[in-house]
Amino acid sequence: METDTLLATGSINVVPQDYGANSGSAEHGHPDNGSPGFGTRSTNSVGDNESCPVKGGDEALYMQQAVVFIEDAIHYRSINHRVDASSLRLHRWYYSRLCQWGLGLAIAVVLLLAFVEQPSSLSTSSDPRYRLPPWEPPCGLTEGIEALCLFVFTLDLAVKSYLIGWEEFRKSKWLMGYTVVITASIIDWMLSISMECDEKLRVRRLLRPFFLLQNSSLMKKTLKCIKRTLPEIASVILLLALHLCLFTMIGMLLFAKTDEPERNGEWGLYFRNLPQAITSLLVLLTTANNPDVMIPAYTLNRAYSIFFITFSVFGTYFLMNLLTAIIYNQFRGYLMMSVQTSILRRRLGIRAAFQVLRCQGTRAAVVEQVRVDTVLEVMYKVNMKSYYRAAIIKEVQQRASDVHMDHKAFGTLFEQLDKDRVKEHPAPPQYNYTCLQKIQFIFSHYYTTLAGNAVALANVICICTILVLNAEKSTAERNDYYLEVINCCFIFWYLLEMSLKLLAFGLKGYLSYRNNIFDGFLTILLMVLQITILINYSVPFSKWQPISHAMSLWDMVRLINLLIVFRFLRIIPDIKLMNLVASTLLDLVKNLRAFAGILVVVFYVFAVFGIWLFEGAIKPPTTMSIISNSTIENITSNYTTTCGTYEQLEYWPNNFDDFAAAIILLYNVMVVNNWQAFMDAYSRYTTEWAKVYFVCWWLTSSVMWVNLFVALILENFIYKWDRSHSCSVTDMEKTRYETSVQLMFKEHIEEPTEEELLRQLQQHPHLRIHCTVDT
Repeated sequence: METDTLLATGSINVVPQDYGANSGSAEHGHPDNGSPGFGTRSTNSVGDNESCPVKGGDEALYMQQAVVFIEDAIHYRSINHRVDASSLRLHRWYYSRLCQWGLGLAIAVVLLLAFVEQPSSLSTSSDPRYRLPPWEPPCGLTEGIEALCLFVFTLDLAVKSYLIGWEEFRKSKWLMGYTVVITASIIDWMLSISMECDEKLRVRRLLRPFFLLQNSSLMKKTLKCIKRTLPEIASVILLLALHLCLFTMIGMLLFAKTDEPERNGEWGLYFRNLPQAITSLLVLLTTANNPDVMIPAYTLNRAYSIFFITFSVFGTYFLMNLLTAIIYNQFRGYLMMSVQTSILRRRLGIRAAFQVLRCQGTRAAVVEQVRVDTVLEVMYKVNMKSYYRAAIIKEVQQRASDVHMDHKAFGTLFEQLDKDRVKEHPAPPQYNYTCLQKIQFIFSHYYTTLAGNAVALANVICICTILVLNAEKSTAERNDYYLEVINCCFIFWYLLEMSLKLLAFGLKGYLSYRNNIFDGFLTILLMVLQITILINYSVPFSKWQPISHAMSLWDMVRLINLLIVFRFLRIIPDIKLMNLVASTLLDLVKNLRAFAGILVVVFYVFAVFGIWLFEGAIKPPTTMSIISNSTIENITSNYTTTCGTYEQLEYWPNNFDDFAAAIILLYNVMVVNNWQAFMDAYSRYTTEWAKVYFVCWWLTSSVMWVNLFVALILENFIYKWDRSHSCSVTDMEKTRYETSVQLMFKEHIEEPTEEELLRQLQQHPHLRIHCTVDT
């Protein structure tokens, strides 16, 4: 469909070792010298013939090691794993797409069990007034699925532990934690089975997000960075707390209870006691209760507004934004340190591949060089994206006349991994007829695309006009004749445009443009719907009253209009700034999944805690008709119909009665619009300490994580803006920018020195390496 190109850094003696059946002795410095690939740490000079011993079958082993090291480098993986032939095969199988997809599926399934387990979320509505009893899975169903997932995780742990060896396993806190979590989950699972699934508290549900965290190295790095950022965040939060307490004291003094009831409005609603005063000002910090909180006092004296404005300006606009800046700045610094480690892993993997290839095909590694044909053979075996392989192989073939290459040239090959992908569209078909050549010239021109966008805009304007005119009419009163005729005309133009573009570009050329795929798919769908309307309702005429069908005419017309409006998004690639914003959002979805993953973990943990603490805490009245005061007293002493409260706003669907409802409630609190209604309700129906839960969630989600995510969006956008501001729209269509967290910070990363790489290679637990630096 399309071809891709890419748009445009010592000396070691290596003796790979096999830690297969004799891993115990080998790890303690007593390798079995009789096995292929075993050796001792060389004490000879660089030119010693014994530095790269070549035995029967060892050349294939060195080739296999180089392939695995390069694959590790591509994915920023550690190379500190076993390097014997069987372990390398296991390593490649474990990191294969099928195996990793299977592991990811197991993680997704075990997380999604929370929606099915008791309390089940399988009901149409979460409103307890209308919710029917949800389907509850029989005992053993979800437990059986979970047992299968736990088996997959145990197998995953076993493979990881074997590949890195016991010594490395003991150093890994994540793998030790993985072991503890799996063990605790299995014990809790056994308790559930023994209690016939009737236990009230499933501890393992709280541990499940750990499986998601440990499976992503970038997530673990992100979490580590957040942990290091906490001290700086704590200092600003402490200042924020001091600001809050100071104004709380001032507020309680200003709005103390008086002997005049008409002047006690502010005191009664917001400053009755210390917890209520702190809560009122904390909510004001998020602007959720502004200006409600100041109205009673402001009604009496306009000078009281100074108190609230001063609090908001200093707290909301100074301290909160300062907190955002500190979170971003500190986190960015720690993240760059983590990215530095990733870059070191890539360079180390590439250098290790070079060193083992030195030992391939020669008995005397006197010169730090590898054969070009050997590199070419390795690259054909490496699992990587096809366009990167093609670019590297092309670079290698250009050096074929040199026969050999040194480590600097070898490292330079893999700079292709950091370059952008450039699409080369297939050549258009050649026509002999002058008429076809003119059509090809016209409909392959950029101005034709702009004209198509103008027609799409006109179509959307027509739909909008008719919708405005028919806004007050019922379905029976509408006359769909004009809208249907307009749609027929525009869809005919869309089909004509698509057909002529196919003629101009050819099928492969047409499909090589992403916007053409999007445009063509929607055009064909519109054509199918339009033909369906004509078949079912015949050709429309002015006094048309079609008979009813399974799907009404109005519903089909609405569906067509939705697709036409959606098709208008085709203009995005043709407007540079809009294209940049859209591609930034797509890159965020693809490359910042680690940050979203941690947000999922936080949501999951708080939702589980929320269900434990507040499940069934709020129950609506049995009847929602006009409620007398006596009825209210009979229902519950906590019920209130005060304006702005949980009950008056009818927020009943927002609860912690099941996992899905808890997720939605936490999202509503994260947005901080009316979040005080939830905090007030649960503190009334349970205890005042419920406020601690909601404040912790607000600090975690809205203050810290949302601000951090916004900052990373800015970082991603600035990165792409700097790289594309000098490009035209056509160039941006051709260039597919490869954005990742590593590339975003690449300009700020210091490349590892030769000495660092050599020192790291010397410390490899499963390779005996003797290093000397070229002088």
